[in-house]
Amino acid sequence: MRPYTVREWDKLTYGDGDGQIPGHLADRLAALAQQSPFSGRGGNGVLEHGRHALRARGVVGILAAGDCSLEILPKIEVAPDESVENQNAAIRKRLIHMLAVALNLKLDLGSVTDLAWQRETLLEILIRIFCDKLTEAVRKGIPRRYIEHEDDLPALRGTLDVVRQFTRNAVNASRLACRFDLLSEDMALNRIMKAAVRSLSRTSRSTANQQRLRELAFVYADIADIEPAALRWDDVVIDRTNRRWQELLSMARLFLEGRYQTTTGGAGRGTALLFEMNTLFEEYVGRLIARALAGTDMTVSLQGGRLFCLSAEMTERGLFQTKPDILIRRGGAVVHVIDTKWKRISSRIDDPKQGVSQGDVYQMMAYAQLYGAPRLTLLYPHHSGLGSRELVLARNRITGHDTILETASIDVANGKDMLGRLRSLILVDEADAMKALLA
Repeated sequence: MRPYTVREWDKLTYGDGDGQIPGHLADRLAALAQQSPFSGRGGNGVLEHGRHALRARGVVGILAAGDCSLEILPKIEVAPDESVENQNAAIRKRLIHMLAVALNLKLDLGSVTDLAWQRETLLEILIRIFCDKLTEAVRKGIPRRYIEHEDDLPALRGTLDVVRQFTRNAVNASRLACRFDLLSEDMALNRIMKAAVRSLSRTSRSTANQQRLRELAFVYADIADIEPAALRWDDVVIDRTNRRWQELLSMARLFLEGRYQTTTGGAGRGTALLFEMNTLFEEYVGRLIARALAGTDMTVSLQGGRLFCLSAEMTERGLFQTKPDILIRRGGAVVHVIDTKWKRISSRIDDPKQGVSQGDVYQMMAYAQLYGAPRLTLLYPHHSGLGSRELVLARNRITGHDTILETASIDVANGKDMLGRLRSLILVDEADAMKALLA
Protein backbone atom coordinates (compact mmCIF):
# COMPACT_ATOMS: atom_id res chain seq x y z
CA MET A 1 0.00 0.00 0.00
CA ARG A 2 1.28 3.45 -0.90
CA PRO A 3 1.00 5.66 2.19
CA TYR A 4 0.68 9.44 2.02
CA THR A 5 0.64 11.92 4.89
CA VAL A 6 -0.67 15.48 5.02
CA ARG A 7 -1.45 17.85 7.89
CA GLU A 8 -4.82 19.50 8.32
CA TRP A 9 -5.32 22.57 6.12
CA ASP A 10 -2.22 21.66 4.04
CA LYS A 11 -2.21 20.52 0.40
CA LEU A 12 -1.02 17.35 -1.32
CA THR A 13 -0.38 18.17 -4.96
CA TYR A 14 -1.02 15.80 -7.86
CA GLY A 15 1.89 14.23 -9.68
CA ASP A 16 4.41 11.41 -9.58
CA GLY A 17 7.18 13.27 -7.74
CA ASP A 18 8.27 13.05 -4.14
CA GLY A 19 5.59 14.39 -1.84
CA GLN A 20 2.93 14.18 -4.56
CA ILE A 21 0.03 11.82 -5.22
CA PRO A 22 -1.04 10.48 -8.63
CA GLY A 23 -4.33 11.96 -9.79
CA HIS A 24 -6.21 8.65 -10.00
CA LEU A 25 -5.32 7.81 -6.38
CA ALA A 26 -6.38 11.28 -5.27
CA ASP A 27 -9.73 10.76 -7.01
CA ARG A 28 -10.22 7.47 -5.19
CA LEU A 29 -9.43 8.95 -1.76
CA ALA A 30 -11.60 12.01 -2.38
CA ALA A 31 -14.54 9.79 -3.34
CA LEU A 32 -14.10 7.84 -0.11
CA ALA A 33 -13.85 11.04 1.94
CA GLN A 34 -17.14 12.30 0.47
CA GLN A 35 -18.94 9.32 2.03
CA SER A 36 -17.94 10.36 5.55
CA PRO A 37 -20.54 12.06 7.80
CA PHE A 38 -17.94 14.83 8.16
CA SER A 39 -17.95 15.57 4.44
CA GLY A 40 -20.75 18.13 4.75
CA ARG A 41 -23.27 19.26 2.19
CA GLY A 42 -20.66 20.15 -0.45
CA GLY A 43 -18.62 17.01 0.12
CA ASN A 44 -15.48 18.96 1.05
CA GLY A 45 -15.60 18.64 4.84
CA VAL A 46 -12.76 16.11 4.93
CA LEU A 47 -10.83 16.79 1.71
CA GLU A 48 -11.12 19.58 -0.83
CA HIS A 49 -10.79 17.89 -4.21
CA GLY A 50 -9.18 20.72 -6.14
CA ARG A 51 -7.90 20.90 -9.69
CA HIS A 52 -4.25 20.65 -8.70
CA ALA A 53 -4.22 19.26 -5.15
CA LEU A 54 -6.06 17.62 -2.29
CA ARG A 55 -6.44 19.95 0.67
CA ALA A 56 -7.09 18.56 4.12
CA ARG A 57 -9.58 20.31 6.35
CA GLY A 58 -10.36 20.12 10.08
CA VAL A 59 -10.77 16.34 10.17
CA VAL A 60 -7.84 14.03 10.98
CA GLY A 61 -7.30 10.29 10.78
CA ILE A 62 -6.78 7.94 7.89
CA LEU A 63 -8.45 7.04 4.60
CA ALA A 64 -7.57 3.73 2.93
CA ALA A 65 -8.82 2.87 -0.54
CA GLY A 66 -7.41 0.07 -2.66
CA ASP A 67 -3.63 0.16 -2.71
CA CYS A 68 -3.19 3.63 -1.17
CA SER A 69 -3.86 5.39 2.11
CA LEU A 70 -3.89 8.99 3.24
CA GLU A 71 -3.05 9.93 6.81
CA ILE A 72 -4.26 13.38 7.93
CA LEU A 73 -2.47 14.68 11.01
CA PRO A 74 -3.49 17.66 13.17
CA LYS A 75 -1.58 20.91 12.87
CA ILE A 76 0.21 20.59 16.20
CA GLU A 77 3.46 22.54 16.50
CA VAL A 78 6.45 20.33 17.22
CA ALA A 79 10.22 20.92 17.10
CA PRO A 80 10.85 22.80 13.82
CA ASP A 81 14.46 21.64 13.55
CA GLU A 82 13.44 17.96 13.38
CA SER A 83 12.97 16.04 10.14
CA VAL A 84 9.47 15.75 8.68
CA GLU A 85 9.37 12.06 9.69
CA ASN A 86 10.25 12.89 13.30
CA GLN A 87 7.74 15.74 13.37
CA ASN A 88 4.98 13.46 12.09
CA ALA A 89 5.98 10.84 14.66
CA ALA A 90 5.66 13.39 17.47
CA ILE A 91 2.27 14.54 16.17
CA ARG A 92 0.99 10.95 15.96
CA LYS A 93 2.02 10.40 19.54
CA ARG A 94 0.22 13.52 20.75
CA LEU A 95 -2.88 12.68 18.69
CA ILE A 96 -3.12 9.18 20.16
CA HIS A 97 -2.65 10.67 23.62
CA MET A 98 -5.57 13.03 22.94
CA LEU A 99 -7.68 10.10 21.74
CA ALA A 100 -6.77 8.09 24.83
CA VAL A 101 -7.91 10.92 27.13
CA ALA A 102 -11.07 11.68 25.13
CA LEU A 103 -12.12 8.02 25.00
CA ASN A 104 -10.96 7.28 28.57
CA LEU A 105 -8.38 4.72 27.45
CA LYS A 106 -5.27 3.75 29.41
CA LEU A 107 -2.74 3.26 26.64
CA ASP A 108 0.92 2.45 27.21
CA LEU A 109 2.47 4.57 24.47
CA GLY A 110 5.94 3.74 25.77
CA SER A 111 5.58 0.23 24.33
CA VAL A 112 5.61 1.66 20.79
CA THR A 113 9.15 2.12 19.50
CA ASP A 114 10.42 5.39 18.04
CA LEU A 115 10.84 3.63 14.70
CA ALA A 116 7.18 2.59 14.73
CA TRP A 117 6.03 6.16 15.40
CA GLN A 118 8.03 7.24 12.34
CA ARG A 119 7.12 4.47 9.93
CA GLU A 120 3.63 3.34 10.82
CA THR A 121 0.41 5.26 10.23
CA LEU A 122 -1.99 6.30 12.95
CA LEU A 123 -4.28 3.36 12.15
CA GLU A 124 -1.51 0.75 12.25
CA ILE A 125 -0.28 2.09 15.60
CA LEU A 126 -3.79 1.90 17.07
CA ILE A 127 -4.18 -1.64 15.71
CA ARG A 128 -0.83 -2.60 17.21
CA ILE A 129 -1.80 -1.23 20.64
CA PHE A 130 -5.15 -3.04 20.46
CA CYS A 131 -3.49 -6.34 19.51
CA ASP A 132 -0.94 -6.06 22.32
CA LYS A 133 -3.62 -5.32 24.91
CA LEU A 134 -5.92 -8.07 23.63
CA THR A 135 -3.09 -10.63 23.57
CA GLU A 136 -2.21 -9.79 27.16
CA ALA A 137 -5.85 -10.08 28.20
CA VAL A 138 -6.52 -13.47 26.55
CA ARG A 139 -3.39 -14.90 28.15
CA LYS A 140 -5.07 -14.30 31.49
CA GLY A 141 -8.18 -16.08 30.25
CA ILE A 142 -11.09 -15.35 27.96
CA PRO A 143 -14.18 -14.34 29.95
CA ARG A 144 -16.99 -16.85 30.22
CA ARG A 145 -20.51 -16.72 31.57
CA TYR A 146 -23.46 -19.04 32.17
CA ILE A 147 -25.87 -18.96 29.23
CA GLU A 148 -29.29 -20.59 29.30
CA HIS A 149 -29.64 -23.53 26.90
CA GLU A 150 -32.50 -25.77 25.89
CA ASP A 151 -32.02 -29.28 24.56
CA ASP A 152 -33.74 -32.69 24.41
CA LEU A 153 -31.53 -35.15 26.30
CA PRO A 154 -31.81 -38.83 27.33
CA ALA A 155 -31.29 -37.86 30.99
CA LEU A 156 -32.53 -34.86 32.95
CA ARG A 157 -30.14 -31.92 33.15
CA GLY A 158 -31.14 -28.75 34.95
CA THR A 159 -34.91 -28.37 35.00
CA LEU A 160 -37.66 -29.96 32.92
CA ASP A 161 -39.48 -27.76 30.42
CA VAL A 162 -42.94 -29.20 31.03
CA VAL A 163 -44.65 -27.43 28.13
CA ARG A 164 -42.09 -28.55 25.58
CA GLN A 165 -41.98 -32.05 27.04
CA PHE A 166 -45.71 -32.66 26.59
CA THR A 167 -45.86 -31.06 23.15
CA ARG A 168 -42.72 -31.71 21.14
CA ASN A 169 -41.67 -34.85 23.05
CA ALA A 170 -45.13 -36.26 23.74
CA VAL A 171 -44.55 -39.23 21.43
CA ASN A 172 -40.85 -39.69 22.32
CA ALA A 173 -40.54 -40.76 25.94
CA SER A 174 -36.78 -41.40 25.53
CA ARG A 175 -36.07 -37.65 25.40
CA LEU A 176 -36.48 -35.08 28.16
CA ALA A 177 -36.93 -31.40 27.40
CA CYS A 178 -34.17 -29.89 29.53
CA ARG A 179 -33.41 -26.29 30.37
CA PHE A 180 -29.99 -25.66 31.91
CA ASP A 181 -27.16 -23.13 32.24
CA LEU A 182 -23.92 -23.80 30.38
CA LEU A 183 -20.62 -22.04 31.03
CA SER A 184 -19.69 -20.66 27.63
CA GLU A 185 -17.18 -18.35 25.94
CA ASP A 186 -19.66 -17.53 23.16
CA MET A 187 -20.91 -14.33 24.76
CA ALA A 188 -21.41 -10.71 23.68
CA LEU A 189 -18.00 -9.41 24.84
CA ASN A 190 -16.07 -12.13 22.99
CA ARG A 191 -18.22 -11.71 19.88
CA ILE A 192 -17.32 -8.02 19.84
CA MET A 193 -13.62 -8.80 20.18
CA LYS A 194 -13.83 -11.32 17.33
CA ALA A 195 -15.68 -8.83 15.14
CA ALA A 196 -12.96 -6.25 15.79
CA VAL A 197 -10.20 -8.73 14.95
CA ARG A 198 -11.95 -9.73 11.72
CA SER A 199 -12.54 -6.12 10.71
CA LEU A 200 -8.95 -5.08 11.42
CA SER A 201 -7.63 -8.11 9.51
CA ARG A 202 -9.29 -6.71 6.38
CA THR A 203 -7.98 -3.21 7.07
CA SER A 204 -4.39 -3.59 8.27
CA ARG A 205 -1.55 -3.59 5.75
CA SER A 206 1.22 -4.14 8.29
CA THR A 207 2.82 -7.59 8.15
CA ALA A 208 3.45 -7.57 11.90
CA ASN A 209 -0.13 -6.56 12.67
CA GLN A 210 -1.52 -9.19 10.29
CA GLN A 211 0.48 -11.84 12.15
CA ARG A 212 -0.88 -10.66 15.52
CA LEU A 213 -4.43 -10.63 14.17
CA ARG A 214 -4.13 -14.16 12.75
CA GLU A 215 -3.01 -15.43 16.16
CA LEU A 216 -5.95 -13.71 17.83
CA ALA A 217 -8.38 -15.03 15.20
CA PHE A 218 -7.26 -18.56 16.11
CA VAL A 219 -8.04 -17.86 19.79
CA TYR A 220 -11.58 -16.77 18.87
CA ALA A 221 -12.20 -19.57 16.34
CA ASP A 222 -15.06 -21.09 18.36
CA ILE A 223 -16.87 -17.78 18.90
CA ALA A 224 -19.82 -17.01 16.62
CA ASP A 225 -19.22 -14.66 13.68
CA ILE A 226 -21.48 -11.64 14.07
CA GLU A 227 -21.57 -8.68 11.71
CA PRO A 228 -20.74 -5.35 13.44
CA ALA A 229 -24.24 -3.97 12.86
CA ALA A 230 -25.78 -6.96 14.71
CA LEU A 231 -23.49 -6.92 17.76
CA ARG A 232 -25.28 -6.71 21.13
CA TRP A 233 -23.30 -3.99 22.89
CA ASP A 234 -25.94 -3.61 25.60
CA ASP A 235 -25.48 -7.24 26.64
CA VAL A 236 -21.91 -6.56 27.80
CA VAL A 237 -21.60 -6.12 31.56
CA ILE A 238 -18.30 -4.78 32.91
CA ASP A 239 -17.82 -5.49 36.62
CA ARG A 240 -14.93 -6.14 38.98
CA THR A 241 -14.36 -9.60 37.51
CA ASN A 242 -13.70 -8.37 33.97
CA ARG A 243 -12.68 -4.73 34.45
CA ARG A 244 -9.47 -5.24 32.47
CA TRP A 245 -11.63 -5.55 29.34
CA GLN A 246 -13.04 -2.02 29.64
CA GLU A 247 -10.31 -0.37 27.55
CA LEU A 248 -10.46 -3.15 24.96
CA LEU A 249 -14.22 -2.72 24.68
CA SER A 250 -13.76 1.03 24.12
CA MET A 251 -11.11 0.41 21.46
CA ALA A 252 -13.30 -2.16 19.72
CA ARG A 253 -16.13 0.37 19.70
CA LEU A 254 -13.72 2.91 18.22
CA PHE A 255 -12.86 0.57 15.35
CA LEU A 256 -16.39 -0.71 14.78
CA GLU A 257 -18.71 2.19 15.45
CA GLY A 258 -16.80 5.07 17.09
CA ARG A 259 -18.43 8.40 17.87
CA TYR A 260 -15.91 10.43 15.92
CA GLN A 261 -15.41 8.28 12.85
CA THR A 262 -16.92 6.11 10.19
CA THR A 263 -15.55 2.67 9.37
CA THR A 264 -17.57 2.20 6.22
CA GLY A 265 -16.48 3.63 2.93
CA GLY A 266 -18.92 2.09 0.47
CA ALA A 267 -19.17 -1.43 -0.89
CA GLY A 268 -15.59 -2.65 -0.98
CA ARG A 269 -14.22 0.81 -1.74
CA GLY A 270 -12.21 1.39 1.40
CA THR A 271 -12.26 2.20 5.06
CA ALA A 272 -11.87 5.37 7.05
CA LEU A 273 -11.01 6.23 10.64
CA LEU A 274 -11.69 9.94 11.05
CA PHE A 275 -11.90 12.39 13.94
CA GLU A 276 -13.18 15.95 13.90
CA MET A 277 -10.54 18.02 15.68
CA ASN A 278 -13.01 20.54 17.14
CA THR A 279 -14.87 17.71 18.89
CA LEU A 280 -11.71 15.87 19.90
CA PHE A 281 -10.08 19.01 21.36
CA GLU A 282 -13.25 19.81 23.31
CA GLU A 283 -13.50 16.30 24.78
CA TYR A 284 -9.76 16.15 25.50
CA VAL A 285 -9.65 19.46 27.37
CA GLY A 286 -12.93 18.80 29.18
CA ARG A 287 -11.82 15.46 30.56
CA LEU A 288 -8.44 16.86 31.62
CA ILE A 289 -10.11 19.77 33.43
CA ALA A 290 -12.39 17.31 35.24
CA ARG A 291 -9.29 15.41 36.40
CA ALA A 292 -7.44 18.62 37.30
CA LEU A 293 -10.26 19.82 39.58
CA ALA A 294 -10.85 16.47 41.27
CA GLY A 295 -10.69 16.94 45.03
CA THR A 296 -11.56 20.65 44.90
CA ASP A 297 -14.88 22.29 45.71
CA MET A 298 -15.61 22.61 41.99
CA THR A 299 -17.53 20.27 39.73
CA VAL A 300 -17.24 20.01 35.95
CA SER A 301 -19.98 19.36 33.37
CA LEU A 302 -19.20 18.64 29.73
CA GLN A 303 -21.81 19.74 27.17
CA GLY A 304 -24.07 20.53 30.12
CA GLY A 305 -26.42 23.40 30.83
CA ARG A 306 -28.68 23.09 27.78
CA LEU A 307 -30.63 26.23 28.63
CA PHE A 308 -32.65 27.89 25.89
CA CYS A 309 -32.01 31.38 24.57
CA LEU A 310 -35.69 32.02 23.83
CA SER A 311 -39.11 30.89 25.00
CA ALA A 312 -42.05 30.88 22.60
CA GLU A 313 -44.62 33.47 23.72
CA MET A 314 -47.68 31.22 23.46
CA THR A 315 -46.35 27.77 24.33
CA GLU A 316 -43.32 28.64 26.49
CA ARG A 317 -41.45 26.13 24.39
CA GLY A 318 -37.69 26.65 24.49
CA LEU A 319 -35.90 27.75 21.33
CA PHE A 320 -32.17 27.82 20.44
CA GLN A 321 -30.74 25.48 23.07
CA THR A 322 -27.22 26.22 24.29
CA LYS A 323 -24.54 23.61 24.96
CA PRO A 324 -21.47 25.19 26.56
CA ASP A 325 -18.43 22.94 26.17
CA ILE A 326 -17.39 23.09 29.83
CA LEU A 327 -19.33 24.39 32.84
CA ILE A 328 -17.55 24.73 36.18
CA ARG A 329 -19.74 25.01 39.27
CA ARG A 330 -19.10 25.80 42.91
CA GLY A 331 -21.89 25.11 45.37
CA GLY A 332 -24.27 24.47 42.50
CA ALA A 333 -23.71 27.89 40.91
CA VAL A 334 -21.91 28.25 37.57
CA VAL A 335 -18.69 30.22 38.16
CA HIS A 336 -16.82 29.61 34.92
CA VAL A 337 -17.79 28.77 31.33
CA ILE A 338 -15.07 27.50 28.98
CA ASP A 339 -15.56 27.09 25.24
CA THR A 340 -12.82 25.35 23.25
CA LYS A 341 -11.89 26.42 19.72
CA TRP A 342 -9.56 24.33 17.58
CA LYS A 343 -8.19 27.15 15.47
CA ARG A 344 -5.11 29.32 15.36
CA ILE A 345 -5.43 32.50 17.38
CA SER A 346 -3.39 35.59 16.46
CA SER A 347 -1.01 37.46 18.74
CA ARG A 348 -2.22 40.81 20.11
CA ILE A 349 0.56 42.56 18.21
CA ASP A 350 -0.80 41.28 14.90
CA ASP A 351 -4.46 41.82 15.78
CA PRO A 352 -5.94 43.41 18.94
CA LYS A 353 -8.92 41.07 18.59
CA GLN A 354 -6.53 38.10 18.15
CA GLY A 355 -8.69 36.71 15.36
CA VAL A 356 -11.53 35.96 17.75
CA SER A 357 -14.72 35.93 15.71
CA GLN A 358 -17.60 38.21 16.54
CA GLY A 359 -19.91 35.20 16.57
CA ASP A 360 -17.82 33.54 19.31
CA VAL A 361 -18.02 36.68 21.44
CA TYR A 362 -21.79 36.89 20.99
CA GLN A 363 -22.07 33.21 21.95
CA MET A 364 -20.10 33.77 25.16
CA MET A 365 -22.22 36.82 26.02
CA ALA A 366 -25.31 34.63 25.69
CA TYR A 367 -23.73 32.14 28.10
CA ALA A 368 -23.05 34.97 30.56
CA GLN A 369 -26.69 36.03 30.42
CA LEU A 370 -28.17 32.52 30.72
CA TYR A 371 -25.79 30.94 33.25
CA GLY A 372 -24.81 34.00 35.29
CA ALA A 373 -21.13 33.04 35.23
CA PRO A 374 -18.73 35.83 36.27
CA ARG A 375 -15.92 34.34 34.17
CA LEU A 376 -15.87 33.18 30.56
CA THR A 377 -12.93 31.70 28.67
CA LEU A 378 -12.32 31.01 25.00
CA LEU A 379 -9.60 28.34 24.97
CA TYR A 380 -7.41 27.78 21.91
CA PRO A 381 -4.40 25.56 21.09
CA HIS A 382 -1.13 27.36 21.79
CA HIS A 383 1.45 28.09 19.09
CA SER A 384 4.87 29.76 18.95
CA GLY A 385 3.46 32.99 17.51
CA LEU A 386 1.89 33.67 20.91
CA GLY A 387 5.26 33.55 22.67
CA SER A 388 6.36 31.18 25.38
CA ARG A 389 3.57 31.96 27.87
CA GLU A 390 0.36 30.00 27.52
CA LEU A 391 -2.84 30.12 29.62
CA VAL A 392 -4.57 33.55 29.81
CA LEU A 393 -3.61 35.77 26.88
CA ALA A 394 -6.11 38.61 27.24
CA ARG A 395 -8.82 39.58 29.69
CA ASN A 396 -11.72 41.95 28.95
CA ARG A 397 -14.82 43.06 30.79
CA ILE A 398 -18.22 42.71 29.08
CA THR A 399 -19.56 46.24 28.75
CA GLY A 400 -22.07 47.10 31.45
CA HIS A 401 -21.56 43.84 33.37
CA ASP A 402 -19.21 42.51 36.02
CA THR A 403 -18.26 39.62 33.78
CA ILE A 404 -14.80 38.82 32.46
CA LEU A 405 -14.23 37.31 29.01
CA GLU A 406 -10.77 35.82 28.51
CA THR A 407 -8.85 34.36 25.63
CA ALA A 408 -6.44 31.62 26.67
CA SER A 409 -4.33 28.89 25.11
CA ILE A 410 -3.03 25.47 26.06
CA ASP A 411 -0.02 23.81 24.43
CA VAL A 412 -1.22 20.33 23.39
CA ALA A 413 2.24 19.53 21.97
CA ASN A 414 3.67 19.69 25.48
CA GLY A 415 2.31 16.82 27.53
CA LYS A 416 4.30 17.73 30.63
CA ASP A 417 2.15 18.48 33.70
CA MET A 418 -0.94 19.15 31.61
CA LEU A 419 -3.21 18.78 34.65
CA GLY A 420 -1.17 21.27 36.66
CA ARG A 421 -1.25 23.82 33.85
CA LEU A 422 -5.02 23.55 33.46
CA ARG A 423 -5.47 23.77 37.23
CA SER A 424 -3.37 26.92 37.16
CA LEU A 425 -5.55 28.36 34.41
CA ILE A 426 -8.72 27.85 36.45
CA LEU A 427 -7.63 28.30 40.07
CA VAL A 428 -4.67 30.68 40.01
CA ASP A 429 -6.00 32.96 37.31
CA GLU A 430 -9.39 32.92 39.00
CA ALA A 431 -7.95 35.27 41.60
CA ASP A 432 -6.64 37.57 38.86
CA ALA A 433 -10.07 37.55 37.20
CA MET A 434 -11.72 38.61 40.45
CA LYS A 435 -9.20 41.44 40.89
CA ALA A 436 -10.01 42.62 37.38
CA LEU A 437 -13.72 42.60 38.23
CA LEU A 438 -13.17 44.73 41.32
CA ALA A 439 -10.75 47.14 39.62
